[in-house]
Amino acid sequence: MRTLIVGDIHGGLKALKQVLQQITPSTKDHFIFLGDYVDGWSESAEVVSFLIHFSETYSCIFLRGNHDDLLYQYLKFGDAKSMWLQHGGESSIKSYESLSEIELEKHLRFFEQLQNFYIDSENRLYCHAGFTNEKGPQYEYYDHTPYWDRSLWEMVCAMDKNLSIQDPKYPKRLKLFKEVYLGHTATTKIGISTPVNFASVWNIDTGAAFKGPLSIIDVDTKEYWQSDPVWELYPEERGRNP
Repeated sequence: MRTLIVGDIHGGLKALKQVLQQITPSTKDHFIFLGDYVDGWSESAEVVSFLIHFSETYSCIFLRGNHDDLLYQYLKFGDAKSMWLQHGGESSIKSYESLSEIELEKHLRFFEQLQNFYIDSENRLYCHAGFTNEKGPQYEYYDHTPYWDRSLWEMVCAMDKNLSIQDPKYPKRLKLFKEVYLGHTATTKIGISTPVNFASVWNIDTGAAFKGPLSIIDVDTKEYWQSDPVWELYPEERGRNP
């Protein structure tokens, strides 16, 4: 059985289907989706419908991304934050215009059942963004921290690579888990379009919302698969590119 981690999709259904074809999914596989299924390319509602259907055949854990929560707040309560609209929200609103009431209820249940984080039997943590509490994400004061906070990723990016885990300055957060898998901050921001590892943290958001591909990684072997750069699959669209 493989444990396969799927990075931020951002409405790019064509990219998701393309990269899934490469891995040839098996019903023995276990999929962990890191969140941000929506906001960006034009198929946000279609991505969620696909994932709901996909989970009927394959073992899946769906984590909550900040964009998933922003869209849910709009669909459930009509809360359309201006900054959200500028960063992919408008494309999601348009995508959801054609959904029936029955379909919309299914999608709302999907969003409501998303997990803020997941810890597997090997003590590996999966979350969309990160965490700040030295005891772990389960002790965060604010529930939204695991799908909004960037400080964990920023910390490992800036760390001295030669710092020993025995050093008293070594971050306590990094001693809690065997590995941490997250997305949220595109690796393309540091000039890399493949999954990136610093210390015990892996970032699988390879910039699908912008100019990068969508990635899936095998948690055990570290083999990874990628779609074409997603913007090439939607040549008439901007995604979240400025």
